[in-house]
Amino acid sequence: MQNSATPTHCPYCALQCGMNLTPAPDGTVEVTERVDFPVNRGALCGKGRTAPAVLSSRVRLTSPLVRAEGKLVPASWDEALDRIAEGLSRTRTEHGPDACGVFGGGGLTNEKAYTLGKFARVVLGTSQIDYNGRFCMSSAAAAGMKAFGLDRGLPFPLEDIPKTGCVILVGSNLAETMPPALRFFSELRENGGTLIVIDPRRTKTAEQADLHLAPRPGTDLALALGLLHLIVAEGRTDEEYIRERTTGWEEARAAAMAHWPEYVERITGVHVPQLREAVRMFCEPEAAMVLTARGPEQQSKGTDTVGAWINLCLATGRAGRPLSGYGCLTGQGNGQGGREHGQKADQLPGYRKLTDPAARQHVAEVWGVDPDSLPGPGRSAYELLDSLGSDIKSLLLMGSNPVVSAPRAAHIEERIKSLDFLAVCDVVLSETAALADVVLPVTQWAEETGTTTNLEGRVLLRRQAITPPDGIRSDLDVMHELADRLGVEKGFPTDPEEVFEELRRASAGGPADYSGITYRRLIEENGVFWPCPTPADTSGAGDHPGTPRLFLDRFATEDGRARFVPVSHRAIAEEPDDEYPVLLTTGRVVAQYQSGAQTRRVDELNAAAPGPFVELHPRLAERLGAKEGDALAVVSRRGRAVAPARITTTIRPDTVFMPFHWSGEGRANTLTNPALDPTSRMPEFKACAVRLETVKP
Repeated sequence: MQNSATPTHCPYCALQCGMNLTPAPDGTVEVTERVDFPVNRGALCGKGRTAPAVLSSRVRLTSPLVRAEGKLVPASWDEALDRIAEGLSRTRTEHGPDACGVFGGGGLTNEKAYTLGKFARVVLGTSQIDYNGRFCMSSAAAAGMKAFGLDRGLPFPLEDIPKTGCVILVGSNLAETMPPALRFFSELRENGGTLIVIDPRRTKTAEQADLHLAPRPGTDLALALGLLHLIVAEGRTDEEYIRERTTGWEEARAAAMAHWPEYVERITGVHVPQLREAVRMFCEPEAAMVLTARGPEQQSKGTDTVGAWINLCLATGRAGRPLSGYGCLTGQGNGQGGREHGQKADQLPGYRKLTDPAARQHVAEVWGVDPDSLPGPGRSAYELLDSLGSDIKSLLLMGSNPVVSAPRAAHIEERIKSLDFLAVCDVVLSETAALADVVLPVTQWAEETGTTTNLEGRVLLRRQAITPPDGIRSDLDVMHELADRLGVEKGFPTDPEEVFEELRRASAGGPADYSGITYRRLIEENGVFWPCPTPADTSGAGDHPGTPRLFLDRFATEDGRARFVPVSHRAIAEEPDDEYPVLLTTGRVVAQYQSGAQTRRVDELNAAAPGPFVELHPRLAERLGAKEGDALAVVSRRGRAVAPARITTTIRPDTVFMPFHWSGEGRANTLTNPALDPTSRMPEFKACAVRLETVKP
């Protein structure tokens, strides 16, 4: 590649911040500001600034690896690909196609996610495909589908946030998870608006709030219902809006009225005057928003919890109106696009349902196959991982590290070890890749071109800035070669733009319609919001402008009305008891990302966040006899993790917090509960019962 700046996007979170990359003569890559991109306007967090460090051959995979005599050793590409094809083919022959599993990632580009779903269903013929985005925002997606008939993280651009009157931010510490986004909330307050943050911890984000509510983990549903009760009791509902734009209000209102303020205070620990103040702040401005993140979503009742917050918006007329609405702060880089185009167990490209005959017919025609040959829905992510070694004998895994990121992680690690065959495509030797029979080194963000869809629903083009090292191939190359070896010679191109052109056709007419989006438009317009149907004029003069703001005229339901869904509070799957008297909640820190497979290889980030810790209140520490830095064992019914104590008054006395970025004895997900939401199949990462023990030196 030329030694000039290439405008592209960060490989990490769903902001997909704009940046410029310039190769240097010494082989390094310089990151500079890209002020023209409206999401970050040049600002970058430490992860974005240091992202090129993972491009170094010092930390990345540079050759295919195959297992020989119990060890991973270098091999040629042909040998590695042949082994994968043989392993998958043998499993299909001996156990049937559904014994082959495929597990994807929310960091894959749209082109890769689309091709992976096609590969699973057309080449392997398996229904057993899902991805780690199931662990991220699936509850919000399910609730959005129920209420609005469509799921897009934010139904409006981030630039609307500073212009609204009040934002309720539920279970998000965006000051650490996506720091460049904090400026929108700072500007909100500068403009006279208010910010309410709901989090069991007084995080850096909560410190920016006008009002911080600190509910007991797992009680966000009761909190939302208590606020709605007060809204009704105080006569703050928008009756005209409810009558003209919604259905189901009577049932939802009745459910909320069973959650009177004093009852909610007992459940959540949030005092009634704080509840009343939150209602006042939210209802007095003309416009307001509710934004949720993993806090309320990663629960065994996450769909109902998000639904309750949506009901709050609907009851006050705060959805489908300018500068108002409900939105989800998607976490992973392409978590939105990743679930739209076919690597999710129950979906086809364009966010089509796999059980819809018309959807199957449309996609099958694009793929050139018989609709009846497409398998039905498969297992959700945790259920797929839990079945490894029993029902699923072989697994192809791309862009995920479930040994660290899955709940009940020690159990999942054992399930992975029990496989007959495991193949992993990754840029680094993650904890999961280290268990594989074959590991393929693949290109990463700066070395390839492809699209992602950020948390706003803005489709973006990441552009190749540097040439990958010799011996590194893209995931598209891998799937092309494997398809060929498994008897499907056509339909798996390696050029990302050619894949995107097929994705456009496959998505046409679907809820997530990308058919009017082209690489040319993405470059010229700095991204395009979906849905964006096919241009009316093929010359380009009639291009659809894209849809930055959804639902202003109607919702995506059959009758155009939003649906209230009646919900009621219920306990978390595992309440504290005498044996496990404390609640554990988990989350992220600013210097690490997800399972840490990449960020833990960056010196600057490791210096800022070198390892796991247990955050606990001084009163709890005193009862344990623990001091700052002492080794603490956190024990749940699923296992034991050990990390240094971090004593702080910013957390509830009945709760401890652990970040989930590390493996080894400090692996937080050894402890977490895989209890699943019945609708979204989201595991309950955010609340489980534990006990604490001091560890003698």
